[in-house]
Amino acid sequence: MSTEVPFRILPRVGKRNEHYWHGGRDGELRFQRCADCGYYLHPPTVLCPLCYSKNIVIEAVSGKAEILTFTINYQPWMPGLEVPFVLAVVRCLEQDDLRITTNIVGCDPEEVKIGMPVKVIFEAHEDEEVWIPLFTPDESGRP
Repeated sequence: MSTEVPFRILPRVGKRNEHYWHGGRDGELRFQRCADCGYYLHPPTVLCPLCYSKNIVIEAVSGKAEILTFTINYQPWMPGLEVPFVLAVVRCLEQDDLRITTNIVGCDPEEVKIGMPVKVIFEAHEDEEVWIPLFTPDESGRP
């Protein structure tokens, strides 16, 4: 497996989302969470959509998820983009609607299945201080 970081357009990191993009430095997948009702918020926001609280904290989750849907892309839509790759929506186990659009790596794209247990890993872009959360098959299954 190559240690070279693949081509990727990196996100713009700001005060509201740095917990998400910097968490991988510490091996943590971090989200906002309402300190009043416990609801996880993603993408980042200033107000809980359930209880309207502004009492928002940052919290790490387990990094375990399951694949809800996916597609295998065979088209190199930008120079330097290696294909095929899997683009997926995963559901974090902590909350049914805590979902991330991500890449599935570490397996043959043809092996990816809906419902497959996955776990987070991070692709480091240290020069830009960005750690991209990616997911790989979780051989241990669900916790």
